[in-house]
Amino acid sequence: MHRSIRLTLTSLLALSFLAGCGSGKPVRYYTVQLPPAPTLATNPFPVSLVVANISGAEIFQDTPIAYRIGPNEIGTYRYSQWSESPTRLLREKLIRMLRFSGDYQSVSELGSNSSGQYLIRGRLYDFEEVDSSSIAGFVSMEFELYDRKAGKVVWSHYYSQSEPVQTKEVSAVVTALDLNLDRGLKEVTAGLNQYFATALPRKS
Repeated sequence: MHRSIRLTLTSLLALSFLAGCGSGKPVRYYTVQLPPAPTLATNPFPVSLVVANISGAEIFQDTPIAYRIGPNEIGTYRYSQWSESPTRLLREKLIRMLRFSGDYQSVSELGSNSSGQYLIRGRLYDFEEVDSSSIAGFVSMEFELYDRKAGKVVWSHYYSQSEPVQTKEVSAVVTALDLNLDRGLKEVTAGLNQYFATALPRKS
């Protein structure tokens, strides 16, 4: 009799556990928008760019979407994540923007077979929701252009801005962060273009 009761209770607990697992909240994944391919320029700078890995705090090397609770505390959403780490999303978007600009002979990722005189290095400092008087998507990052031949940094740019979030939904936070990132990377690409326009004018 006791054995029968134990088996029944064990079965009920197992079914309850399985039911709980099956009713869990699904994880939603988000990404940034990549620019569409435009009509490429026909007179690029005689430059081959190499984009290194983007550095950043460990939290930005992982996929959770972060929010800042206070000056010294950051939390993450449990059921909302990036499809890839923010540092990788940033790098992919920058490479796509540089390639599609048509301003350079080639743009490649840093690897064992990559070659090019100019190396772009970057660091992501902030990429999170910030709650103060209102909700905003905060992005801060820094980039530099390293001339391998000269052995020195020849250009750098620091970006730090907030983008208002329209609603309290995570999807709205993602949209604000993406818009902010897009604006910052456009500053980077424009700055690089301006540097090469001065240092290496295109051939007429």
